Amino acid sequence: MLPDNTHTFQELVEMTRQVISAFDQVEQRPWTVEVTLIELMKQVGDLSRRILVIEEYYLADRATRPDYHTSVGDIGDELADILYCLIRIADHYHIDLEAAHIAARRQEMRYIGHEPDF
Repeated sequence: MLPDNTHTFQELVEMTRQVISAFDQVEQRPWTVEVTLIELMKQVGDLSRRILVIEEYYLADRATRPDYHTSVGDIGDELADILYCLIRIADHYHIDLEAAHIAARRQEMRYIGHEPDF
């Protein structure tokens, strides 16, 4: 296994599956794919808010309000939560997310006239 801060994508997927399993045992209700999609949208909204705050798109008075405090670390946390939801949805549909990502990037390269070397 790699050091704590360096994992393969498949290790991250397996780690996420362990977290999902643990949460499934304590949640009040099972999370359906529809609930996971709603959570994904919520997390995208949270990410949007944090980016708008850090990039100073809101009024200046919000810089001093605790409910608008954010950091790059908070943005990373939101991105991780989004990845969690994506993995959960991919698992629901039995999609190999890593293979799907590579195939999509290859298709994009070909679309712009480049033969991918990955």
